[in-house]
Amino acid sequence: MKIIIIRHAIAEDRTAFAKTCSDDNLRPLTEKGIKRVEQSRQGLKRVEPLADYIFSSTLQRSIQTADLIGELYPAATRRAIPQLDPGSDPAKLTRLLAELPPQSTVLLIGHEPDLSELISWYTNGSHFNFLQLKRGAACLLQFKESPKPASAEMIWLLPPRQLRSLGQKK
Repeated sequence: MKIIIIRHAIAEDRTAFAKTCSDDNLRPLTEKGIKRVEQSRQGLKRVEPLADYIFSSTLQRSIQTADLIGELYPAATRRAIPQLDPGSDPAKLTRLLAELPPQSTVLLIGHEPDLSELISWYTNGSHFNFLQLKRGAACLLQFKESPKPASAEMIWLLPPRQLRSLGQKK
């Protein structure tokens, strides 16, 4: 199984959005965030042309990022799942992923620091963060079998600038 872990794009400022008395779960992407995803998704498609599943957290900024990326993978099954919400237990996500066909390519879109912890958990079995994903960054993990702790090989980690650059190349 291949899993591409993607941090949502640039969202509205948390403090400014809180002043609107709206739930932070509803905080959307900025125009700049939308533009950046539109540019970087081409690079993602270049390095991973196929996706079977696109799962995002249930928060608005994650859903928007997944929807924009999903436009380039129209055949992929698309769902917002609570297993990618901030503070979720990686074991619950792992159980969901274990139900998928083992040859699947899955895109997971969520939040920091949870995604960095997930990468650590899958690569070395620990919750210790050894990296931090920038907004819009992507990381490919490959598993020989179903995902489980300390069973993934990190194939690549691309910051958003590199994804945008890859998307511009013909």
